[in-house]
Amino acid sequence: MGVILSTSERKGSARERLLARLLDAFGEALPPPEMSLREIAARIETSHALLRYHFGSLSGVLAAMLKAQRSRDNEALLEAAQQGTFDDFVGAIWRTYTRPEQLSRARGFFYVVGLAAYDPEDFREFVGSIGDLTVTLSSLAEREGLDSKEARDVATVTVAAIRGLLLQEVLTPGTRSEDALALILRMREDRSVPRSRPER
Repeated sequence: MGVILSTSERKGSARERLLARLLDAFGEALPPPEMSLREIAARIETSHALLRYHFGSLSGVLAAMLKAQRSRDNEALLEAAQQGTFDDFVGAIWRTYTRPEQLSRARGFFYVVGLAAYDPEDFREFVGSIGDLTVTLSSLAEREGLDSKEARDVATVTVAAIRGLLLQEVLTPGTRSEDALALILRMREDRSVPRSRPER
């Protein structure tokens, strides 16, 4: 039992070291999908066989990098959420993912999401991480007085709206309305007004 554990720990740490090198090499961006596994391996001075062993394929590399990058973003966003409101957090998410230097990442996100839609089992870890922001938004909405079901619904719709607008920006850059974020928040306000029952 101990031997199996130490082997898996070694495998995990080798994978983590490779992932760290990938993140260092590409910064905030992702390798473009047309870049081969061999080219990525050359860029981080390793073998493509090692990348294939630890990540399975190019899409596996992209998914692992994206999950790590999003996790890092989410940590920073979560710190902001401790002091802020639901609206502040939505604004922080929007600013984080609409910065021009994030365009490569946004494209990569939708590319991996598309692959995961066809084969969720191969992207289980990535798919599992997609709800992180919704969970945080939901808890902020509850803190502001919504019941748990309504908070979850509002958070889900808000994140879906942000992702839809981000996809629109990826497909047709420069068409994003500056009022889009305000509109998303207005929709939320309409939903979160406590409903008083009519008096009989």
